[in-house]
Amino acid sequence: MSSKDRILGRIRRALRDDAPAVEIPRDYLHVHGARTPAQRVDLLAVHLAEYRAVVHRTDEEGLPALIARLLAERGARSVLVPPGLPPHWLPAAGPVRVPDRAASTPYELDRVDSVVTGCALAVAETGTIVLDAGPDQGRRRITLVPDHHICVVRVPDQVVDSIPQALPLLDPTRPLTWISGPSATSDIELDRVEGVHGPRTLEVILVGTQ
Repeated sequence: MSSKDRILGRIRRALRDDAPAVEIPRDYLHVHGARTPAQRVDLLAVHLAEYRAVVHRTDEEGLPALIARLLAERGARSVLVPPGLPPHWLPAAGPVRVPDRAASTPYELDRVDSVVTGCALAVAETGTIVLDAGPDQGRRRITLVPDHHICVVRVPDQVVDSIPQALPLLDPTRPLTWISGPSATSDIELDRVEGVHGPRTLEVILVGTQ
């Protein structure tokens, strides 16, 4: 019997209706250390920066001006807008607002300069932002095609310590996008290449009480 036959045999036995249930131990730590909300946000900021995301901090009042400045510094002439994004976040006289439409082609999305979204939550220990296609995030593809993504995280409410804490808060039936820094790969001769399967520039705005 070949190795392939043995593997396929194990799969067939595991898929039988009378196959015994396998208990998987889940005795790992759900969080590594105790943190205050402020410490949790600081840890998120550190890990985001380690992944080469650009981190900004502001309060609700300063958010529109900060987004306007980031779009202007980028030279953005168009910005993709999810349907549920608060209108006051974007400057009235700023870049052309492009709505998130099901009919948009990848070529049309590629011509958009920037996209601004909210998020579902963020994970401090891994520097990860999770999108779930909520009203302020839009379709999954709008954050994968444009080259510049501005993501707003409300702190500390949307920040958890760890992945085990995040999972129960997320709906597994929704299209989840897990982002840890700008799109990058080092598969080719270990040279880091950015923008392979997502934006080359990720700017994260932590919005809280100053």
